[in-house]
Parts: sequence; structure tokens; C-alpha cells
Amino acid sequence: MGVRMRLTAVDTVYEERSWLFTVRDQHGEKEEVILVPCTDTVAGSRDDGRSDDGGSGGGGSKAAGSTGSTGETTSSEGDGGGTAAGAGNGTAVEAWVNQCTHEFQRLDRGMGAAMRDGQIICPKHGSMFDACSGYCDNGEAADTTLPSVEVAVDGGDVYLTDDEVTFLHQGGIDEGDDGDGGPSSTSHLSL
Repeated sequence: MGVRMRLTAVDTVYEERSWLFTVRDQHGEKEEVILVPCTDTVAGSRDDGRSDDGGSGGGGSKAAGSTGSTGETTSSEGDGGGTAAGAGNGTAVEAWVNQCTHEFQRLDRGMGAAMRDGQIICPKHGSMFDACSGYCDNGEAADTTLPSVEVAVDGGDVYLTDDEVTFLHQGGIDEGDDGDGGPSSTSHLSL
């Protein structure tokens, strides 16, 4: 594993329901990624994402049927499937490329991803992706899985651990531009 980059606190992901950031992929292209809470694979978890015993931190690997995210420790034994990063104690999160698999559509358009019952909802056609596995079983994106980005949870913080991407900034692609954020003008008129 390469260098870890702290992204945010697990509590922030659970409070905001998603956390958007931008990376540069191995081909030099900018890509948006969302962190989302993953509670489906957490035994004894409550709706707020915390375990009943109030634990925090830890590691694990991604939910069964997915490829990617690995935490600080190895996956669970048994049926071959693991759990999400940090899932061992109710602080699980996953990182997904911020784009519907059906067609180019941002899942989080800068205001947070729409989520219901542990699923990320595509705002265009309503396909729903499992927050823990990234898999969609309905709508236009049925039988597809969101591309993952590797993250780990350690001490209540989420770290980017994917060697194939480089963290650029929090927020969407356009939010990190070097300008002052104001409109630009190329008009030939002067006042």
C-alpha cells in the first residue's frame, strides 16, 4: 500500500450522508468520488451508523461481490465475502466513482447524494446502488456495479489508500479550479 491521505472523519460521512472529493486517475484525468456510509454489512448497527457498543475505527475489506476498497485488516473469514472499510464496529464507509453506470450522470451533484435504505439513488432514472457493494439490481443500470476507490478507516478517520488515484481536493471537479470563483468575461465592451 502507498501513501495514505486523510479525507475526513467517519462521523462527517454519516452526518452528511455522502462526502464528495476529486482525484486524478492513473491516466491524468480528474474524477469525482463519493464516500458513503455502509451499514448493511454491520451486525448490530443502528440507523446512525454507530454500533450498539459505540466502537470506532478499525479496518476490513469491501463487501462481498465488489472489487476494491480494503481497510487496515484482512477480510472476514467464512463465505469468502468481507465487510466494508471499518465495518467491524459500525463505522463503515465506501468510496465510489461519482457516476451512474448507465450513462454519465453524477450521483452527487454537489448537494450530497440522494440515499434511501442504504442505497444511492441516481437522480436521472432512479436506479439504486447498494452503498456497501455498489451493485444495482433495478432500473436502467440493473446488473452493474459502481467502480470503487480504495479507502480505509483508522481511529475514526477515513483515508484514501488507492494507489491508482491522487487526491486533489474536497468537492467536485469544478470546485477546485484556480480561479477566484467569480464569473469570467471575454467581452469587448467596456464601461
